[in-house]
Amino acid sequence: MGQHGEYGVATAAAQERDRLAWVLGITSALVAAEVIGGVLAHSLALLADAGHMAADGAGVGLSLLAIWFATRPASGSRTFGYQRAEILAAVANAVVLFGVGASIVVAAALQLVHPVSARPGEMAVFAVAAIAGNGASMLVLRHGRSKSLNVQAALVEVLSDFLSALAVVIAALVIAVSGYQRANAIVAILIGLLILPRTVKLLRDAVDVLLEATPRGVDLAEIRGHICETPGVLDVHDLHVWTITSGIPVISAHVVVDDAWLADGGGGRVLDRLAECLGGHFDVAHCTFQLEPSSHRAHERSVHE
Repeated sequence: MGQHGEYGVATAAAQERDRLAWVLGITSALVAAEVIGGVLAHSLALLADAGHMAADGAGVGLSLLAIWFATRPASGSRTFGYQRAEILAAVANAVVLFGVGASIVVAAALQLVHPVSARPGEMAVFAVAAIAGNGASMLVLRHGRSKSLNVQAALVEVLSDFLSALAVVIAALVIAVSGYQRANAIVAILIGLLILPRTVKLLRDAVDVLLEATPRGVDLAEIRGHICETPGVLDVHDLHVWTITSGIPVISAHVVVDDAWLADGGGGRVLDRLAECLGGHFDVAHCTFQLEPSSHRAHERSVHE
């Protein structure tokens, strides 16, 4: 039964990887096409949409990277494998994409003052191609959205790309009908403003992981309470919770156990109950507990309150 379960997990992971790889390929092609189209059509809105899709493509790429690194074995020199490489890639992507988003907003602001004559026909052609490509990506992802958070997140990103490409089409129509060239810059600013908050959040989350901050949504007081409610446990100190990479939280703690429990061979039962409790309530990937007899408490100095 264990082998069957592992095979099922591996198959699901492979399906998720294949869907995301297809979407990354489609997105990369659309980014290249829109960059070319933006230059040919003199359209900053198209270039902004390319930057927006590049930001979303980076998110899909990070999901693929996380899946790939999760399969890499640990070694004596890298006991957690290469899982944190995903976070380093996230930092690099966030810095680059923040620069892209800021450049788009600055350039668009300048074009509001000094409008550039865009070519609405070429704008519309490339934007419609982006809409079609994002529609294809949504079809690829729709079957896996209920089974995978990675696929669900990618679907939301592709939908936002679809809507931003639609905004470029609207700008092209406005320019074609009314000649109002500033519509190009206005749409570019809106798209640039979509990029910046997401890259800031990505960078903040990645830095939190590198600083081994307590994961968001984790209540240390609640974890402490669960540990102390375990039969035989008197106290807990040096409690730390951090993240190896996205989705892999880790806990370590010094747990003070009643001497009578340890003398009766109850240390193993305490460890089993602690692992079951934290794994069930907090979905922790890795727990490390140091059991200490209560008689040894005077020799331990608590460094975590």
